[in-house]
Formats: sequence, structure tokens, C-alpha cells
Amino acid sequence: MNKYAEVVVLVEGPTEQQFVKQLLTPYLAQRGVYLTPIILDKPGEKGGDVKFARAKNDIEKHLKQRQDTCVTMLVDYYGIRSDWPGYSESKKQAEHTRKAQIMNQATHDEVKKLFPNHHSDLRFIPYVSMYELEALYFSDPALLAEKLGVQQRNIEEILDECGEPEKINDHATTAPSKRVGKLSNRFKKTSTGIAIAKAIGIPKMREACPLFNTWVTALENLGH
Repeated sequence: MNKYAEVVVLVEGPTEQQFVKQLLTPYLAQRGVYLTPIILDKPGEKGGDVKFARAKNDIEKHLKQRQDTCVTMLVDYYGIRSDWPGYSESKKQAEHTRKAQIMNQATHDEVKKLFPNHHSDLRFIPYVSMYELEALYFSDPALLAEKLGVQQRNIEEILDECGEPEKINDHATTAPSKRVGKLSNRFKKTSTGIAIAKAIGIPKMREACPLFNTWVTALENLGH
């Protein structure tokens, strides 16, 4: 019998939930990894306000519920709160890859320290995306331009300025979703955005976005 893995994916809001449900879940199911996306809980509401104080409760809950499942999380660096492990140190870094490395390692270490009895070192895979999920949509400039009804050079100018999709930064006016919103008023995160993501596909995103690829690879390896 082939090995397979069940993974709870804690996400910050409906857009991330739909991304996991509609793109990542079928993609990884072919590799024996079965995902269940769950929005981080907050009394009275769902989504937004990404504090570690809030996330750690859900991490603990899902690590405890079933010892045979793994837990991962998808949260954006843009908008993350200052109580997050590694936050202060990451803000001192210039390179987005170093920011991601610090955030993910610090999150992993903190969860391992908080919940030592649940094998979190083996069962928990954090992923803080640089800088926003919408960065992945810049993996295919031609398709993104077509879907937004804009000139391809508008997309390529952003990539020329930033260097690659995962370097599109986290300022309030220049984060990936803000840039896309400025290009086209038809863009809606949970509808247009997910349709664009599905048209691009996970393989092209993995090719253009090394940090995202590293996370997907870690999830894939759970099924081996």
C-alpha cells in the first residue's frame, strides 16, 4: 500500500482557503497528500488579524486532535502582526529570502517549544509567504495581463522593478494585491484572483517562485 499523508492547512482568510481548496488540494492529491484548508479561528469572525497569539491556539488544537495528521499554515508576511516569532529580526533583513527563512524557522522553533509532546518538529510545516499570496499571479505576466485586460508591459514593469514575483514588497501601496488592484478595478481577491491562479497553475508558480516551491516540495515529501 502506498504511503499517503493528511495535512491540515491553517490559512488566514477565504482567499487562501480557496487557493488551497481549488489549486493545491487536487495538485497534491495526485502525490498522495490530502489537504484540508481551515481558516484561523477568531471569536466572532474569520480571517484577517494574523497574530501568533491567535494562530498558536489553532496549531495546538490540530496537532492534538490526531497524531497521524500533519499541520501546515499559509499566512502572508504582509500584514502579519509584530508578536509573530522572528518578526523583529526579519524586519532588519533586506533580502526577502532571509526574511522568509527567519520567520519560518522561528515559527517552527516556537511551536516545537510550546508543544513538545506532539512531534511538531516532524508534523508542523510553517509557510509565511513573501509578501502576499497574490505575488504568485505574477508568475505568468502574459496571462495575468490578459485576465486583467491590461498591457503585458504593465506587469513586466513591476517585475523589472522588483526582480521576481516573491520580491514584490509589503508596503501598503505596493504589495502584490494593491498593485493588481491599481491595474484593474475588475480584480477581486477571492473570485478573479482564484480564477487567475487556476489559469496559471501550480507548476508555473513553482517555477517562478522558489520560496513557494520549497513549501510545496516539503508537502509533497510527506507522501513519500
